[in-house]
Amino acid sequence: MIYITGDTHIPIDIRKLSSANFPKQKELTKSDYVIVCGDFGGIWDGSNEERYWLKWLESKNFTTLFVDGNHENHVMLVEQYKAEEYCGGKAHRIMPSIYHLMRGAVFILDGKKFFAMGGASSHDKIYRKENKSWWPQELPSEDEYQSAFNSLDTHNWMVDYIITHCAPDSIQDKLSSYYEHDKLTSFFEYSIKPNCSYRKWFFGHYHTDTAVDNKHICLYQNIIEIS
Repeated sequence: MIYITGDTHIPIDIRKLSSANFPKQKELTKSDYVIVCGDFGGIWDGSNEERYWLKWLESKNFTTLFVDGNHENHVMLVEQYKAEEYCGGKAHRIMPSIYHLMRGAVFILDGKKFFAMGGASSHDKIYRKENKSWWPQELPSEDEYQSAFNSLDTHNWMVDYIITHCAPDSIQDKLSSYYEHDKLTSFFEYSIKPNCSYRKWFFGHYHTDTAVDNKHICLYQNIIEIS
């Protein structure tokens, strides 16, 4: 079984994955997945509180997968965690059953194809400190954009699901005028959305639970099952 949810912002919103708030987890095993659409928050400063929540999540009856959002320590992700092959793509193994799905890869989970492309702009960066509470690597590099093209070419630009943190320009515009277009949202709009065949596109970032249309779903607190 595969479930998906929005930002967990460890420790702020991680409690939605408690047994009380997500009782279906009692029926799951480590062969089942919960996917977080960015702003995972568990790779931030290496604090005791952070380690506590990672161990708490590791103890759950499921495997946690996440794409990165803008509020992650992107330098720590790369420097402290080794990339490895995972379900057809590249991932950072955070703990035995917690994985960061790297940008531009296609993963095969329960026979379904998931294109993962994390990253987003921190529109609150004026209140943050560079390389302390926001990182320039929050947006993909040219190599990561190329990895996306290469992966999708391999799969003939046909996947079941797309998992990102932010949304394509036109979808974002329907959610809020506060968020500006950037290279990543425009990449989604002009390179991915019109060219890739997909059933659903799930994303977080905008702190709302909204089905923008029948294919583009913004998640925050909701935890939904992918069929």
